[in-house]
Amino acid sequence: MAPYPTACNDILTGHKGPVNQVVYNKSGQYCLSGGVDRTVRLWNPATGMALHSYIGHGRDVLGVSVSPDNAKLASCGIDRAVILWDVGTGEILRRYTAHWERVNGVDFNEEGTVLVSGSFDATIRIWDCRSSNFSPIQILEDSKDTVMSVRVKGVEIIAGSADGRLRTYDIRNGQLAEDYIGPAITSARMSNDGNCILVSSLDDSVRLMDKSNGTLLNEFTGHKHKEYRVESVLSNTDAHAISGSENGQVHIWDVLEGNNVETLKSHDGIVTSVDYHPSDVAMVTAGDDGMIRVWS
Repeated sequence: MAPYPTACNDILTGHKGPVNQVVYNKSGQYCLSGGVDRTVRLWNPATGMALHSYIGHGRDVLGVSVSPDNAKLASCGIDRAVILWDVGTGEILRRYTAHWERVNGVDFNEEGTVLVSGSFDATIRIWDCRSSNFSPIQILEDSKDTVMSVRVKGVEIIAGSADGRLRTYDIRNGQLAEDYIGPAITSARMSNDGNCILVSSLDDSVRLMDKSNGTLLNEFTGHKHKEYRVESVLSNTDAHAISGSENGQVHIWDVLEGNNVETLKSHDGIVTSVDYHPSDVAMVTAGDDGMIRVWS
């Protein structure tokens, strides 16, 4: 058996139109997706069951996240809103509307108490989910262009921006590290061991950066990524890097060798989003064709 997913086991259908993002919850038991049809959907990828649709956005949903305790979801989109949902009831707990432009990405901290969102207005805003104050508790305004990707890991926020810079904020110490990549960044995610950051940019390449000093550790190419938001992710062992592509393929590379070990034909059109299972050899991909594919 290959140490990475190669077979598509199931296709989750239900979204009407392209799916912009798909993510696993912390245990990998469920996955969450958001799409152009303005809905956020919760799935069981093992059975293929659609469990719930969350309806409340006025325009396309661009980003989704699940709190670590699985009790809450967050979503964001073109309507400039960041919405906090109750998973079980589907009720909207909070609707944050302080961004001036579309919100591209959202993520919870590890306690599920704080939300971080990145927007086309070039800001990152931090929200307290427990407070009844709907204003952000902090605004980070270092980006010179749209913030395409935000991820929270521990006390750090990893942000990728269209100004070609990767920014790592240490919130506890108030420090910012900037690495100049060059082309617009569409995805930036920390490795599971916390030492590296995997960065996708609009020059057909995925780069593995050393988080401590900004050194380029490896570069992965072969996929097509010139104009749309395409995500990449590391496997749960950090041994393989996986990226979507604008030609419907999913590319898998060996992190140490840098070579392409597998190219999977998956979606019709762009493969926008990919997420890797927290513990199993499995992943989910989403695409322009409105499908979510489950791989193992």
